[in-house]
Amino acid sequence: MPDLWLTGDPDADALLSADPFALLLGMLLDQQVTMESAFAGPRKIAERLGGLDPRTVADADPDGFAELCATPPAVHRYPGSMAGRVQAVARVVADEHDGDVTRLWTEGDPDGPEVLRRLKALPGFGDQKARIFLALLGKQLQVCPDGWREATGPYGDEDARRSIADVTSPESLEEVRATKKAAKAAARAAKQSGRS
Repeated sequence: MPDLWLTGDPDADALLSADPFALLLGMLLDQQVTMESAFAGPRKIAERLGGLDPRTVADADPDGFAELCATPPAVHRYPGSMAGRVQAVARVVADEHDGDVTRLWTEGDPDGPEVLRRLKALPGFGDQKARIFLALLGKQLQVCPDGWREATGPYGDEDARRSIADVTSPESLEEVRATKKAAKAAARAAKQSGRS
């Protein structure tokens, strides 16, 4: 896997670069926190659990795992609910993909729409999160099944600055932040004009 720059923390980025399951968990955690915080979460879990094997994560005592996620610095702003989601995704990877997360995008030589379908079937992965993760796979990991760009919608655009899929440096992170901020402002403005 190539060296990723997603968090600015060399150790967290090294784990994301080396472990596709860590990358998937980072995407899962990417809500209601900064992108860097979300993608730093898997490293915190790995350090506290002694590794990031999907079966180990799935089989951990739920109360103990929630406590592990809540220990400062917490893995997420909502450590309890996110601990449950992390374990649910780990259970699917362990049981349905034999502990190998890459089977989501390699088994049976799937095309982009099929990989998207598989990602959307994961607990906590809605349509947008699945599209962004597929774009991340294509843009940064060279996982490019047929039709992946079309399946990701605007997140697959070559020169986009829309999501974590486009973050490769501190500068690109700021560009993505600016795009998200502008999109939120436009949505608020549209909502306001709809009320008047």
